[in-house]
Amino acid sequence: MSGGTGQTGNGVTVRRLLLGSQLRRLREAQGVTREDAGYEIRASESKIGRMELGRVSFKERDVADLLTLYGVSDPAQRTELLSMVRAANATPWWHGYADVVPGWFQSYLGFEEAAGTISSYEVQFVPGLLQTEEYARAVVRLGAQGAPAEEIERRVEVRLRRQQLLTAANGPTLFTVIDEAALRRPCGGREVMRGQLTHLLALAEQPRIRLQVLPLGFAGLGAETGAFSLLAFREPDLPPVVYLEQFTTALYVDRPREVAEYVDSLERLRAESLGPERSAVLLRSLLQGA
Repeated sequence: MSGGTGQTGNGVTVRRLLLGSQLRRLREAQGVTREDAGYEIRASESKIGRMELGRVSFKERDVADLLTLYGVSDPAQRTELLSMVRAANATPWWHGYADVVPGWFQSYLGFEEAAGTISSYEVQFVPGLLQTEEYARAVVRLGAQGAPAEEIERRVEVRLRRQQLLTAANGPTLFTVIDEAALRRPCGGREVMRGQLTHLLALAEQPRIRLQVLPLGFAGLGAETGAFSLLAFREPDLPPVVYLEQFTTALYVDRPREVAEYVDSLERLRAESLGPERSAVLLRSLLQGA
């Protein structure tokens, strides 16, 4: 891999991923174990694993010592990799919301911002990237009942800030399947739902958004799988990641065989859903009845 530092969106997460991937390849090429690498920088084997997965920040001294261990002596190559350390340690925008964004979701925000394609299946609510401010506020209130008004608003701010990806010049392409039940669930009341349905119709016309609805009565795959997102990256060295959100945490799936199962599930969901045109017809019908 020699693809530089990566510039998608803020880029912090993708830079960490690329640097970690490069360090893993260099280590394996020299036949060095994670345990030996950890010993070299006074760290555990598990920390080396987290570094190679891009899930922790990097210390320039540690990376320099590892490069020496891995036999990297070319000054230009060392300079390039060490400059990636500084870029990978930059502070992303969501750190300003650390009081309302848990660590496990901060990881997702990084993946989301680095993704070239985001594919998702949603069962209960409209996807966060497609929510109106009023709908987002209603959803946040449901999930954080009793929270102070200021906290609610900061959570909504995060959701709206994420949506800037949809209009960014280098933003991702979005493929989403929404269960019809989510569109019929009266979240926030009648006017909020009318605004949300109108917003979805407008978004569905954007070239980078493909919106499909899984109609009620479909008792196949949709009945056995929960909501999930599949994030694919522009950088060929970064494998796709599946994100599974739970009540107080999240699961990230990146093993190729498991990811392939989700890819297959998503393809079947899209095949069983209404196409974009018929989905827009259903949205207009729901809007008229709202």
